[in-house]
Amino acid sequence: MAKPTVLIVEDSPDISQPIADALRFADFNTLQAYNAVQGLQFASEHRPDLILMDIQLPDLDGLSAASTLKSDPAVKHIPIVAMTAYDVAGDQARAISRHCVGHAQKPVRPRDLVTLIAAILRLKADPPSRAPQNPGPRTPRK
Repeated sequence: MAKPTVLIVEDSPDISQPIADALRFADFNTLQAYNAVQGLQFASEHRPDLILMDIQLPDLDGLSAASTLKSDPAVKHIPIVAMTAYDVAGDQARAISRHCVGHAQKPVRPRDLVTLIAAILRLKADPPSRAPQNPGPRTPRK
């Protein structure tokens, strides 16, 4: 089985490199983009299994980039986790409203991020059934 690939879209190498190192140590492939435009390009070219998207990027905010990805049929299935350096009320809700599957506040602990990513990818590979469980035939009450 191929190793999952995570695209890290983060303008600061001081933040992205420790995350990439932790992911590689946990047996993930990584790609790094340092702005939103490069991230959009890498997502289209490489089709990663998951994208970590900084919200504050120099060229386009990460949530707008996430919306762009989710409008592209070729890559809209890729889960996106938003990262932010601010503890602004509503950041998590804004990320979810822009189709992100999760939110991580910086400074992130790489080990915690690896755990979150692994859990998201497990759910993506084996989603829980949304169909109601059939308990079998019912016996009428008397």
